[in-house]
Amino acid sequence: MTTPIADFAAQYARTGAVRMHMPGHKGKPVLGCEPADLTEIAGADELFAPAGIIAESEANAGRLFGCRTLYSAEGSSLCIRAMLYLAVLHARETGKKPVIAAARNAHRTFLTAAVLLDFEIRWLPHPAGADYLSGCMTPEQLRPLADDPPAALYLTSPDYLGNLCDIRAAARFCRENGILLLVDNAHGAYLKFLPESLHPADLGADLCCDSAHKTLPVLTGGAYLHIAAHAPEVCKSRARAAMGLFASTSPSYLILQSLDRCNQYLHDGYSAKLRDFLALVRALRGQLSESGWQLCGEEPMKLTLLPKAFGYTGTALAEILQNERIFCEFADRDHLVLMPSPENTRAELHRVGHVLCGLPRRSPLTDAPPPLPEPERAVSPREAALSPSEVLPVRQCIGRVCADLSVSCPPAVPIVMCGERITAGAVSCMEYYGTEQCAVLRQTGTTAT
Repeated sequence: MTTPIADFAAQYARTGAVRMHMPGHKGKPVLGCEPADLTEIAGADELFAPAGIIAESEANAGRLFGCRTLYSAEGSSLCIRAMLYLAVLHARETGKKPVIAAARNAHRTFLTAAVLLDFEIRWLPHPAGADYLSGCMTPEQLRPLADDPPAALYLTSPDYLGNLCDIRAAARFCRENGILLLVDNAHGAYLKFLPESLHPADLGADLCCDSAHKTLPVLTGGAYLHIAAHAPEVCKSRARAAMGLFASTSPSYLILQSLDRCNQYLHDGYSAKLRDFLALVRALRGQLSESGWQLCGEEPMKLTLLPKAFGYTGTALAEILQNERIFCEFADRDHLVLMPSPENTRAELHRVGHVLCGLPRRSPLTDAPPPLPEPERAVSPREAALSPSEVLPVRQCIGRVCADLSVSCPPAVPIVMCGERITAGAVSCMEYYGTEQCAVLRQTGTTAT
């Protein structure tokens, strides 16, 4: 498979050209990557109006994923905003009110898009027994949407803990009720290359995004927006404009080359490499289970431990691993998330297993997180974000309206959404997960509209 972007950059670096263009480093190495770092010079193409090497590379990616694929050099966050913009466009074109139903484990980018686009959100209730990071809805839980169908349904799958939604069933429900299906598949680019694809583009989603950098050998920031063949025409015709609306006009050429090189990597035997690696992950999962560790989640390339049953909090376990020079993806009091990939060696997986299985088992920790709140909407996310606010200790926020969009990343999933009223139960949850302060609307003054 061709790698036109990377080939162009390499050839340009070899010519010894006098660079009277951006960037200012002029190809002189400090980090070492500068000779390959370009801007939109002649022949380099333009990401949001491609007619040459970028268009060719995106077409290569589209063939790999089986749909129309556009590159992002700004992560899935850019793709999420573009998807939601396209959903609003489709709603207006078809005479619908721009209402988007969403599971409450949505990434904070969903809220920033709501601020920018001012669509109405219909939050779906938390599934019974779920924590704030989980939002996999069953067809039965989606059924009430049929009474008053929203313009779109937005799901996150896989979620941060490795839970997978039944995207095929959700897609069938959406088709039957005239609802667009949007999927944040940031953690699941590799799902396309399983023996039986679990990628949302193959399971019926209209639009989905992948953070290529999360699970594939791509530089941080590399992502894909996928548009299915059955997606509405406006989603196809305006997808490029949607990406350009929210993106920088100076996308990283290093990230684009990384996405370009990844096409060849995926084409040249990745499925077999993934199959062999997942066998090692399954073996490690089995080893951990036999040692008494509890795990959750169905995603095959993620290991999510529930360490309290073994006598540790997730944060304490993360510190133990860090002292062994093993760094996890995410930890809170209840979970520890490990995200291996085929670029990890057998020896590295063995090291993880050796450390975890060598820890002494302690008495189980029995404290549980408080019940998740279902806060009431006070104002729209847009009104809350554009109104005067103040930052207070969370205990002083009870009864106030949340104005906070800046939840920490990872996991970047709010407990209370911008525009919702903060209850005592919500504060208990925030304190449990380590939130000490929150931005709330000021009680005096006027609010923006």
